[in-house]
Formats: sequence, structure tokens, C-alpha cells
Amino acid sequence: MSPEEISQREQRSQFPLAFAAGAVVVLLLLGGLILLSRGSHPSGAGAAAKLPFGPTEQAYSEHIHFKDIQMAKANNFLNQEFTYIAGTLWNDGARTIRAVDVTLEFHDPFNQVILRENESVVGPKDAPVPGGQRRDFQITLEHVPVEWNQQYPSIRVTGLILGD
Repeated sequence: MSPEEISQREQRSQFPLAFAAGAVVVLLLLGGLILLSRGSHPSGAGAAAKLPFGPTEQAYSEHIHFKDIQMAKANNFLNQEFTYIAGTLWNDGARTIRAVDVTLEFHDPFNQVILRENESVVGPKDAPVPGGQRRDFQITLEHVPVEWNQQYPSIRVTGLILGD
């Protein structure tokens, strides 16, 4: 065998090893990105706790309105797209709101729900919203399906903690 043939064989035998090492590095990077993107979401028992929504809360939810809804899209440095929903929560009742959870529903052109997200608009650690007051809010969503009909999502109260 000539020195060129030996060199080519060595290069060919190293290629699968180099390819496998490159694939492992790419998988580790992707895994790290997934962990980082998941790290921004609350997890554990606190995130799973749902606010009460019994008859009293359901009746009072008629006093909670969402006004001046605006939407925007943005990309981060990893080219991930985020959808921002901002607006004003208006408490037109007499009681103080200590916490509010909502469900957002996005629809397709056939008016079928294609995305349902549960979000906290006012958390238990936030300042309460007294009766007759308004509070601005913003919700960030990581993924809205491309089938979305480009209309504002429906927003409904699904959890509520009231004060006196």
C-alpha cells in the first residue's frame, strides 16, 4: 500500500468517530437549550396549585373585564418566537381581587380551539386590585400554532381569590 492509501484509510476510519463526537456535542447543546428555556417556567407544587373558582368566585367574575388588549410577536437571540398579550384588567365590583387566573383560547379559521393556555394575571404575591380599579397585565406565550386565525384569543377567568 502506498502512503496515500494508508492516509485515506486512516481518515475514513476517523470519520465515523468524529461524526459521532459532533453529534453528541450537538445533542448536549440542544438539551442545554431545552433546559434553559424550561427553566423560565415555574415548576413544582406552587405552579400546580389552582385558584378556587366556586359559586362565589364565578358570580364575581362577571365584574372582571379585560380591556385594551394588544398583541405583539418577537424573536429572541435563539430565533425563538414569543407572543405577548398585554391589556388592562378592570375590577368593576366592590370586592378586592387578590389573585386571578385566566384561560386563553386561540382558534383556527374554522373557530376550533387550537391552543388553550392557563395563565396567572394577578398572582397571590402581587398587590391586590381594589374594587373599581384597573391593573395592566402582560402574558408571554412561547408557541402559538401557525393555524391560528390571527384574531385575539378569548380570555375568561378560571380562578379567583377575593378579599373583603
